[in-house]
Amino acid sequence: MKFGKEFASQMVPEWQYAYMDYNYLKTLLKEIRRFKQRTKPPVTTPAGLKRKLTMYRAFSGLIHRHVKSPNGGPGGDIEDQVILVRAMQSDQGSSSDHVNYQSNFLMSAEEGGEYELLYFRRLDDELNKVNKFYRDKVDEVLKEAAQLNKQMDALIAFRIKAENPNIDGIGDFENFDRNVEMCHLASGVAASTAALNASTPCRAKSTKGYMGIIEEVEPSNRDDAEGYMDVIEEFLLNNGVNSGDTSADTDVNEHKATNSSVCEERPDSIKGSRPTRLQILNHVKLNNTLETPRSTIKGILKISMNRELNPKDLNKVERQLKRTFIEFYQKLRLLKSYSFLNLLAFSKIMKKYDKITSRSAARAYLSMVDDSYLGSSDEVTRLMERVEATFIKHFSNSNHRKGINILRPKEKRERHRTTFSIGFLAGGTTALLVALLLIIHARHILYKEGSSQYMETMFPLYSLFGFVVLHMVMYGMNIYFWRRYRVNHPFIFGVKQGTELGYREVFLLSSCLAVLAFASVLANLDMEMDPITKDFKALTELVPLGLVCLVLAITFCPFDIIYRSSRFFLLRCALHCISAPLYKVTLADFFLADQLTSQVQSFRSLEFYICYYGWGDYKMRTNNCKNYDVYTTFFYIVAVVPFWFRFLQVFAVITSAIAAIVSTYWDLVFDWGLLQRNSKNQWLRDKLLISHKSIYFGAMILDVILRFAWLQTVLDFKVSFLHREAMIAVVASLEIIRRGIWNFFRLENEHLNNVGKFRAFKSVPLPFNCDEDEDEDEDN
Repeated sequence: MKFGKEFASQMVPEWQYAYMDYNYLKTLLKEIRRFKQRTKPPVTTPAGLKRKLTMYRAFSGLIHRHVKSPNGGPGGDIEDQVILVRAMQSDQGSSSDHVNYQSNFLMSAEEGGEYELLYFRRLDDELNKVNKFYRDKVDEVLKEAAQLNKQMDALIAFRIKAENPNIDGIGDFENFDRNVEMCHLASGVAASTAALNASTPCRAKSTKGYMGIIEEVEPSNRDDAEGYMDVIEEFLLNNGVNSGDTSADTDVNEHKATNSSVCEERPDSIKGSRPTRLQILNHVKLNNTLETPRSTIKGILKISMNRELNPKDLNKVERQLKRTFIEFYQKLRLLKSYSFLNLLAFSKIMKKYDKITSRSAARAYLSMVDDSYLGSSDEVTRLMERVEATFIKHFSNSNHRKGINILRPKEKRERHRTTFSIGFLAGGTTALLVALLLIIHARHILYKEGSSQYMETMFPLYSLFGFVVLHMVMYGMNIYFWRRYRVNHPFIFGVKQGTELGYREVFLLSSCLAVLAFASVLANLDMEMDPITKDFKALTELVPLGLVCLVLAITFCPFDIIYRSSRFFLLRCALHCISAPLYKVTLADFFLADQLTSQVQSFRSLEFYICYYGWGDYKMRTNNCKNYDVYTTFFYIVAVVPFWFRFLQVFAVITSAIAAIVSTYWDLVFDWGLLQRNSKNQWLRDKLLISHKSIYFGAMILDVILRFAWLQTVLDFKVSFLHREAMIAVVASLEIIRRGIWNFFRLENEHLNNVGKFRAFKSVPLPFNCDEDEDEDEDN
């Protein structure tokens, strides 16, 4: 794989515009190469002249190596010096925090020099952009680290108080303080950098860690992209950026020694500023994060959201703070990956420049990159060390392997067994479908007397599985295209890292359910009653009900089988939909509510299950469900329930024909972000993931058409070759297909919003509310 593609694949999707624009710089280099090829005079040299030319170049190189530049800097020989680099203070302030880097191209007077001048100007812009973004993000994590310091101090004090409720005096707390030591993540934004630099020679360490690796492992052949892939893979593996980490196998005793050394490196000024445990608890209350109906009602009624500490809340606080640390560590990992990949990209593009132009500018420019904040800062590395030490000690019982595995979850590996099972079950589904069609045709089932009764009773029962399987197939296709266009759907949905289902797993589940459904249909394809018993076989008539019970049992199964984390995530979102608006609504919640609005016919099928097996005579395939007023009433109520869920979340009134018009407009303008008149992509939006604009226009037209397909149930269109129940199933299937199309563009729009705001992390609420006047009270 070429470096450009590998570079793009390793990017944080939400930060893609903050990375160095490698492809554009590569385009500028191609223009330089084309110009040099046009202006290069044709040379035809015989073999002898070629050998002399080679000897001359070698001799010239020997002379140049002995003629040094006057300043002895990295510019190399006087003849080879191409650029002068410098760092300038920006207009934002006089501090070193605002530095712009600029290179002066010394060969602009040469023919075609304007191409190279443009290249270096754009390269400087990219360096300043990347450097500023990285500094801003590091400042953000340092502020979060300062907050986590207070949270950890409060947690330790809370633990001591909960485990030893009889401790009341300051002296008792001080005795426990001697045995409790915690590595602070940062002492504040202003003092953190000075404290870290005072403890270790960070610049030497970072230089060896980044540019040193690049220089050492740089492949001799500049066109060999595999060498760069090895660099990326080696760095990601050795520094915890890739989730397939091997550092979890490190010896526990060595890591404890490392942890203690990290703690001992902390300056005395940081240690001495810590308040006693008793003082911490006097300024701490528990936050109420609106996670339950009770807390939501309190928030609506303006009841105080903060309450006193209760030892019973210790486990909840620990879980919440543990999640916060895991999310914070993921930020640090992504920042480290961001820094390394950009440094590697600068190295790669400069080596390409030297090769194309036959100049020696890479060393001088990369030296400037190495001296920038991006190349010299190691705050992120040291914060990662402190987070690991704190997390292992306080959240994994000093078990290094367990702590590292939690902080660096391993990526899900694609298993060949899953692919094989999908193929096997898909083949089984196809075979059963063909067998079903052949049996229907051979037995002339459609022309028998019992066919109408079968369509009225058995077909609605089995159509439920068809709707579910179709929706799962559409969702699997959504996941495939989301991954192809790098839409970060696990982050958008808030799924725990490493537990999300891939499209292969979804296709596996759907094909398995399809096999069971078709097998059930074949087992219950009798159109006539037994002439002896004058009824249908009870066992075969109960097959649909048994399959529904099996699906529900698997869905609610508490054991760790068949993707338990995904099943529980689905159930949790369903609970939030049912309990809306008593729960805080997330995108995953109303996304599921939108899916349910497209499964109205499935809810009606479930209602029919209850009526048919509860009050009907399933042995005779007879029922009077439609004659009951209760059934008729619930027939329409069930259709309204999903929209009621949606109404409670967004307070939108959707009814009948107005619903179709309003919903279509809402789909195109709000959910998809399209139909923007002043967009650079006319009537679409500024940013598009799919290059073919016709796909967006086709999707809009198809959405409008399928939105009104439900009118068939109102206008009662009749098709001679389709039974009414079959027509209803076709219309319901069209709505599910429309929902699948809607899903892709809805998440595409959400992803582009995250990209525009560089939003790559979920905010996790902190458990403790620390008094802002704590420091003032300590001074008094």
